[in-house]
Amino acid sequence: MPFPEAKRVVYKKNPLINVICQLRYPPILRIDSEVPSQFQEAIRSDYPLYNERTEVQHEIAAGMKPQFPQEINVQLTRTGITKNHEFCSENGVWRINLTRTFLSISTSEYHRWEDFVQRFSSSSKKFLEIYNPPFFTRLGLRYVDIFDRSKLGLEDAHWTDLLQSYSLGLLSSSVSKEVKSCESVYEIKLSDSESIVRIATSLVIDARTSRECYMVDSDFYTPKRTPPDKAFDKLEFLHQRATRLIRWIITDKLHNAMEPQEI
Repeated sequence: MPFPEAKRVVYKKNPLINVICQLRYPPILRIDSEVPSQFQEAIRSDYPLYNERTEVQHEIAAGMKPQFPQEINVQLTRTGITKNHEFCSENGVWRINLTRTFLSISTSEYHRWEDFVQRFSSSSKKFLEIYNPPFFTRLGLRYVDIFDRSKLGLEDAHWTDLLQSYSLGLLSSSVSKEVKSCESVYEIKLSDSESIVRIATSLVIDARTSRECYMVDSDFYTPKRTPPDKAFDKLEFLHQRATRLIRWIITDKLHNAMEPQEI
């Protein structure tokens, strides 16, 4: 708990638009100071495309920011430059990002957990062999679902027919027809007493079709130090909770409309 167990399925009409898994570790300076050619060679058959981005990060010193004028805030701000090495699959669907503080994998075409974790396991194994971090400081698994009623043949359905009232807030109330925008954020502790899920829900508009959709952005993470050999056990725990969460949020009507297939 907090989310009840649910039978695992794969949806034929999958609402996921992005899935990201990230492993954070203490800064490894050689990732910034040298070209990661050895890592590229290890994964290049699956990720042949490469792009390097330079990201500027601003960190404001501890203190009451509103108390200081802008010129003082500028003096108290520490600016850092980080290189982000991005390796992409040929079709651009899969991405590996490597920086001095994290390794991540993301995809816009998620099908099932086993495929996803196999890809990341292979890349992370090469990363561990080359860079050997002592531990991970944070493990994260993030799912972004967008529910588009038209794609599911549910154009005339109200959101209360598709999503549980406790996830809709005022959209499940008598003023729902007057709500033009909404957003809610919750952080919930998971059953291992150390992991957390941050759930952000909102109404969004599809820029291409102008249709109203509902987004559920769930970020499952463990903020405690994790030995590398225990990382994927913890990710498996987070994945199981993600499966339970989405089934807990949606109604049977939406569940069936997405055409679930048992695994």
